[in-house]
Amino acid sequence: MTAAPQLAYDSKIEGNVVVTRLDSAVNWVRKNSLWPMPLGLACCAIELMAAGASRFDIARFGAEVMRFSPRQADLLIVAGTVTYKMASAAKRIYDQMPSPKWVIAMGACASTGGMYRSYAVLQGIDQLLPVDVYISGCPPRPEALLEGLMKLQRKIEMEPSLQRLKVAS
Repeated sequence: MTAAPQLAYDSKIEGNVVVTRLDSAVNWVRKNSLWPMPLGLACCAIELMAAGASRFDIARFGAEVMRFSPRQADLLIVAGTVTYKMASAAKRIYDQMPSPKWVIAMGACASTGGMYRSYAVLQGIDQLLPVDVYISGCPPRPEALLEGLMKLQRKIEMEPSLQRLKVAS
């Protein structure tokens, strides 16, 4: 007769301790639980919605909880053409987000103004907000958004999560 594998906690086993740096643990939690705030302004928003659908499944990367309140989001995805009229709203949304916060510029229009060289279109959201990841394309495919999300996760993983306190001597 074979012994069944133990599925419960066994207090006699010692040495089952995980040791890590606090920075690494905090960054692991941050990168795997991003809560995006979608700012869909044009055709790129359709591709953003497709990334949340079952075919592409943004949930695999921990970013499926789309928040429509800036106070509950930590990632702003600017998808589409940013006009000067919408620029103040985008800035207000970004300012209302709690820190730490990140920004993805999705598509040619959000990154550089795209084909619109007009008095009404902002020539890149980076003139207004600090952008962490740029996603190229017009409109970019959902796979490109997922790749940009993975790049952002790698960036978050390398950030110092806790501010170092200087001890006055």
